Amino acid sequence: MDFLSKRIERLSDSQTLLMNQKCRDLKAKGIDVINLSIGETDFYTPDVVKEAAKTAIDENYSFYSPVPGYDDLRKAISRLLLI
Repeated sequence: MDFLSKRIERLSDSQTLLMNQKCRDLKAKGIDVINLSIGETDFYTPDVVKEAAKTAIDENYSFYSPVPGYDDLRKAISRLLLI
């Protein structure tokens, strides 16, 4: 019994994920590769970012932000850039 439609069966593997795997395989062989396929960072999320994300969830920042961004964040960025 077929559980998937014919259209689903014709889908190919994601070329992006295949390229990412190829980069990982090359790196495992010791080849220096710059992987631009999926946009993953090559470092773990810093603890300060994790804590800020947890705080944001606790404060119900769980919806899309306003198009121009949150006012307090925009002001903080402005202060940082003016230093």
